[in-house]
Amino acid sequence: MNNTLVSINDIQVFCSPDQYKQQLLLLIANARTRIYITALYLQDDDAGKEILHALYQAKTNYPALDVKVFVDFHRAQRGLIGEKNSLGNRALYLALESQYDVSIDIYGVAVKSKEVFGVLHLKGMFFDDQVFYTGASINDIYFNQHGRYRLDRYYLIKSATLADTLCKYLTSNFLETNLAPRLNGGELPDKAQQKSIIQQLKVLVKKANYSFSRRNLLADKKTTLQGNITITPLVGCGARGNQLNKAIRKVVQKTQTELLILTPYFNLPKSLAKDVNKALKRGVKVTLIIGDKTANDFYIPPEKPFTTIGIVPYLYEVLLVRYVKKQKRNIDKGLLNIRLWKDSDNSFHLKGLVSDSRYHFITGSNLNPRAWALDLENGLLLDDEQGQLMPAFEQEWAELLKNTQLISHFNEIDQIKDYPEKPRNLLKKLRIVQIDRLLKRFL
Repeated sequence: MNNTLVSINDIQVFCSPDQYKQQLLLLIANARTRIYITALYLQDDDAGKEILHALYQAKTNYPALDVKVFVDFHRAQRGLIGEKNSLGNRALYLALESQYDVSIDIYGVAVKSKEVFGVLHLKGMFFDDQVFYTGASINDIYFNQHGRYRLDRYYLIKSATLADTLCKYLTSNFLETNLAPRLNGGELPDKAQQKSIIQQLKVLVKKANYSFSRRNLLADKKTTLQGNITITPLVGCGARGNQLNKAIRKVVQKTQTELLILTPYFNLPKSLAKDVNKALKRGVKVTLIIGDKTANDFYIPPEKPFTTIGIVPYLYEVLLVRYVKKQKRNIDKGLLNIRLWKDSDNSFHLKGLVSDSRYHFITGSNLNPRAWALDLENGLLLDDEQGQLMPAFEQEWAELLKNTQLISHFNEIDQIKDYPEKPRNLLKKLRIVQIDRLLKRFL
């Protein structure tokens, strides 16, 4: 398996959306050779405009700078859920491209024919020889603007080898193949052309993996120092042969004493849930940190008009109540700790694992059936044999715990009888079999 080595001094961990925005703007301003950004979306709002203006300014200051942004093709052409009158983010991309004398490239990647069946969920932003890895996209709430924030994880890693490898995947699979239309200039493919593009991409991304050049690997071996941290980038799409999913399972299977799992949407894939159960049986202490339903980005407060998509957080909570009931013995023994994150009307978007204070998985994968089988996902596995990363992680952990509640009984979680009228009535209409099918396939 391809991996690279870095010193602990080459890794910085940030803990807040404010730091995320600050670092992103700083990295853009300081880049001299390349800026590659992958995100689910770059929104047409104040945050999105600020970042795009910063990218154009960087290109103006350094004309040789290679600036490329990759977003989901479908998501770029609609507004946020509930904003039906929005023209989509592409309108902003086109408007700004016409305002500047320099040009940057924004590409749309369509993993599937419709967004509901799968999206570009790759993460990572690359500035010269640095990798800024976060599950966050780019919009106001991820930047803690206008009074609300969405919390994520933010890891800055200095490694030319890692940056080269992740950028090579983007260029070889999306650009050299001409399978990612440019969103901020020219005509988009017609329906027939786009159908052909999607068919080709579906085949390609299920086979493609990250690969290091021999030159970079040899350079790493020459500079190897005892105690360095090994980083393995992984990517996957689809339920079969998915290297990312396999690596996540392997980390859980090999855990000996303690395992932390972070996920905003509690609905573990069946295979991963089995691995966690086996870990509990062999005495591993498992901690799950999950976003409360009110911290879900689909949550609709009772005072606002309810739409069908607003049922999603309640479905996740129904599943969590079932799980807490089923795991009562492990919870009572102190083997399983479940913590719900909630901070006013802010939202929770953290994903990843920490195993035995050695293996750290940072990923955009939500660790649910949709991520496991539909979306194009990636992640970084950090092997820190000497535990050098733990002080930085413990700071991240301390900030995280401030807004969590330990669940010791299912009665501490809202249940269907406690829900507002509209979601309660909708849940009653859905048969349990239908709920399970939805959760297993799309959520």
